[in-house]
Amino acid sequence: MIGAALLALARRHWPLAIATLSAAMFAGLLLATQAERDAARQALATEQAGRRADHDRAERQRAEQERGFAEQLAGATAAFADRLAARAPVILRSTNTVREYAQTDAGRARCLGADRVRGLDAYRAALAGADPAPAGRGADAVRAEPDPAPAGR
Repeated sequence: MIGAALLALARRHWPLAIATLSAAMFAGLLLATQAERDAARQALATEQAGRRADHDRAERQRAEQERGFAEQLAGATAAFADRLAARAPVILRSTNTVREYAQTDAGRARCLGADRVRGLDAYRAALAGADPAPAGRGADAVRAEPDPAPAGR
């Protein structure tokens, strides 16, 4: 009996029933859309936080690498300076040895003066610049030996 009364009421007020059902469906779709939007915002915030963490981690790693490179460069510079300082006495000693040798009679005979060195440079340049005569071309071909080489050779 209640069903028949509702059916009679729906026949009389059918535009109101359709509007009510449409409003209920619209409200349901709106709630579902809001839930999807909230989930998408949450996923985006999570992804942005992950990217921010990756970026911060990469920045820390880059700073550590730069610090390590600076330390390595400082160590290499110090080691080079130490090696250079250790080499300086050897260079001075060998330079002094050459000077002392040049002051002896044998050194004076073997060590060339600046004018003689320049003369050697000019001589070398003249030798390098001289164009040698071209080798003569014979019309005859190289003849084979009439006797073959012995097996022992």
